[in-house]
Amino acid sequence: MIKETGRVVAIETDCLWVETIRQSTCNSCSAQKGCGHGILNKATAGRLNHMRVLLRDQPASDFAVDDEVDISIPEQVLVTGALLVYLLPLISLLAGTLLVSAFWQGDLAAFLGAVLGFIAGLAGVKYHASINRNNMDLQPIVLPKKPNPAIAPVNFVEPA
Repeated sequence: MIKETGRVVAIETDCLWVETIRQSTCNSCSAQKGCGHGILNKATAGRLNHMRVLLRDQPASDFAVDDEVDISIPEQVLVTGALLVYLLPLISLLAGTLLVSAFWQGDLAAFLGAVLGFIAGLAGVKYHASINRNNMDLQPIVLPKKPNPAIAPVNFVEPA
């Protein structure tokens, strides 16, 4: 499980909107110069990300705006999602190029096929995201709240 801490910015009946700060390990990575994530992180240093996080069995009334919460997502979901987001548009782009080139000759036709294939791949990713919007197995979840030790219950004892 990958865990992250964030701040609640909005509450819905079945989910929370959580704000996290993008943290990067780019300084310790050997691919600093050629990594897209590193370039994006440098371009938008300190940018806040908003993410929809499902509550599972926890009631929304347990949370308030500005609460600090822990969220998690299984590693397998992250890897599978990355493969889908990157590979489906790429494969669709190549398939569109080959399909159009089989019927029409020329670079313009191949280019148009590539563009249409890429758009179809993006539409496939969006469709997958929309049908799995509330799939508990594929979405980040809020971990159960830990009691705040700074707000411990006080027990008053009457003097004898």
